[in-house]
Amino acid sequence: MSKVIYLDNNATTPVAPEVLDVMLPYYREFYGNPSSMHTFGGQLAHAVNDARAQVAELFHARENEIIFTSGGTESDNAAIRGVLEAFPEKRHIITTRVEHPAILSPCRHLEHQGYRVTYLPVDDQGRLDIEMLREAIKSDTALVSIMYANNETGIVFPVKKIGAIVKEKGCVFHCDAVQAAGKLDMDMQTLAADLVSISGHKLHAPKGVGALFIRRGTRFVPFIMGGHQENGRRGGTENVAGQVGLGRACELAMSDCRTETLRMAGLRDRLEQGVLERIPETRVNGDVEHRLPATMNVSFAYIEGEAILLKLNEFGICASSGSACTSGSLEPSHVLRAMGVPFTDIHGSIRFSFSRYNTQEEVDRVLEILPPIIAELRDMSPFWNQRKK
Repeated sequence: MSKVIYLDNNATTPVAPEVLDVMLPYYREFYGNPSSMHTFGGQLAHAVNDARAQVAELFHARENEIIFTSGGTESDNAAIRGVLEAFPEKRHIITTRVEHPAILSPCRHLEHQGYRVTYLPVDDQGRLDIEMLREAIKSDTALVSIMYANNETGIVFPVKKIGAIVKEKGCVFHCDAVQAAGKLDMDMQTLAADLVSISGHKLHAPKGVGALFIRRGTRFVPFIMGGHQENGRRGGTENVAGQVGLGRACELAMSDCRTETLRMAGLRDRLEQGVLERIPETRVNGDVEHRLPATMNVSFAYIEGEAILLKLNEFGICASSGSACTSGSLEPSHVLRAMGVPFTDIHGSIRFSFSRYNTQEEVDRVLEILPPIIAELRDMSPFWNQRKK
């Protein structure tokens, strides 16, 4: 196999060398338990606190508003459960049809427990109707949970406006910002969210670590109960190496966010323009004006996305047909279904997502390889051949 061209960074990113460097000592020399009373453990507590300060800086938040978790899924579940248990008299939740499974799965589970869940629709560009959200909020609404940016299409929701509406109605607002962290503004002074989830492995930190911002004064019941860790808000021995790595990754993201954002957007646009020019019957899915700089979701009509991915893989090119958390499902993307993408296109959708380590040479290589693959697969497609007659 040729050199790997990795364009599946919305699924996971490589750990940055700078992140790995600060993590390794906490596997080798400093392996104590931060909760221990002896000096060997106590110095690790300082490392955790320093990492918390780095994450808090990404949010422009106070250090005591950050709790470490095992990742985005735990952060999302903790936010939902923590708020609902804090407001047991309220039995209504609002979210969208295009959320990550880490939100949709617990919401469906809660429906079986008697909660009412409103799943807001999106239009054909993946955009949310803000006024529909305003009308959906009722007196018994405990929580509104809406993502910052969609993991499949990259569509960015107007979370500042959403937060303002939710605050006006007196509800709690949770925002899944897993895909946005390190790419979009995360200033909690202007983003009126009460809880915000991020995940380390989406911004060049390791898997297995994340964080949840909980605004001071927000009522919250711990999701994982145990020891006194995280000021009693999340039990379990600290993942010191992972937390130190997440802190360093947040620091890196803040240092060159604007530069890297513009560079990744340039790579995405180069690939997108080349694909649209060279491959007929192709469409970009979603609002191209309001999306992440590193995400491109494109459909190739009349063929299967899985076949495209297998062919690309033969050349060492890694992409995705949607969320990595649903890659084992044969069902078409729930996000594209919610957007009303035509049947002829939805099965042939591919997501390309970039990171700081991708290059223009990689994009040009994909543009060399992809058009012949699409042509070959369409020649074998009875739907394509029937259409040509």
